[in-house]
Amino acid sequence: MHYIHPMVLKVGLPVLAVLVIVLHLIKKKIKYRGGIKAANTYFVKDLDIYRNRRRWYTFVTIVMEACIITSLVACLVLAARPAKKETVNNGTKKRDIFLCMDVSYSIYELNADLVESLQEVVAGLDGDRFGVSIYNTSTILYVPMTDDYDFINQKLEDLKVYFELQKEYMDKYYNEETGYLEYNHSEYDEFAEYQEKLEYYDSGTLINNYSKGSSLIGEGLASCMYSFPRLDDEDRTRIIIMSTDNAQEAISKPLVELDEAADLCKKNDIKVFGIFPNRDNWSGMNTTDYDTDESELKLNVEKTGGKFYKQSESLSVNDIVADIEREEALEVEEVTITKVVDQPAVPIIVLICALSTMLVIGLGIRL
Repeated sequence: MHYIHPMVLKVGLPVLAVLVIVLHLIKKKIKYRGGIKAANTYFVKDLDIYRNRRRWYTFVTIVMEACIITSLVACLVLAARPAKKETVNNGTKKRDIFLCMDVSYSIYELNADLVESLQEVVAGLDGDRFGVSIYNTSTILYVPMTDDYDFINQKLEDLKVYFELQKEYMDKYYNEETGYLEYNHSEYDEFAEYQEKLEYYDSGTLINNYSKGSSLIGEGLASCMYSFPRLDDEDRTRIIIMSTDNAQEAISKPLVELDEAADLCKKNDIKVFGIFPNRDNWSGMNTTDYDTDESELKLNVEKTGGKFYKQSESLSVNDIVADIEREEALEVEEVTITKVVDQPAVPIIVLICALSTMLVIGLGIRL
């Protein structure tokens, strides 16, 4: 334990001590001045009620003074910022892993079911760096590569809300027979509320979607690949876990097709682990063929040296984790970082206790 601003204590504590001593000396020198003196007060001082009150007054005075001094000391300690140093070894992390998620509405069933499993993937792999990339027409680097697992799980919780909203929205308003969103006049306010909430998440993933289309799988995978830090000059084991139905609905020719993106991943030694929806969750919105999309994704995933998974009740997250763990981790240079972490808990508790004691005694005196 050390203090970031130790001068606050070095100056403050002596000043406080001198102040307390001076006030006590002044108090002793103060004598009765003026007014009307009462005779024979010793009769009153001999009464039990007077003695009890006198003892209570003395006790309260001492406790109140101790609480005030304790509060001031606690404030000085907080101002000095108690902290501790932590030494963290970075750079020995095993792998860099990106979660690359197709967030188009045709795959809301898979994503709603899968996001909790992806949280288990994060929890199941120790000592790796993670990032999250989401895409539809355009790509968002949702979580840059980091080893802050709490932050990643927090962001995945936000994605879970997004996918649950997609699922509720499509279940309520999408008519598979007509292929349109439909709602009654009485449902308009609720429908508009859903759209407003979803636009918050959709906005960055639908840039130029009217001219480019949606579910641009190749561009999403390539964008995710180029989000790896120091891709050209650092040797690390890099993996992409990608969830998609591979149902590309392009209006104009994409900048990168899936096979080209897979070639780029292979060239940069990045393995892709693809997760594909089962036939029951294949959206009626898709104009592409299920078997063709499945075989194309499987071919390109395996081209990178990764593995293809199909959504099912038997799809085990542990199996995915085990497959990723089998990927040999490249050794990297170790970097030691010293972090300073504030430790305000103890002085705050002391301050609260002192102030609470003063409050209780003050209320007791009034009663």
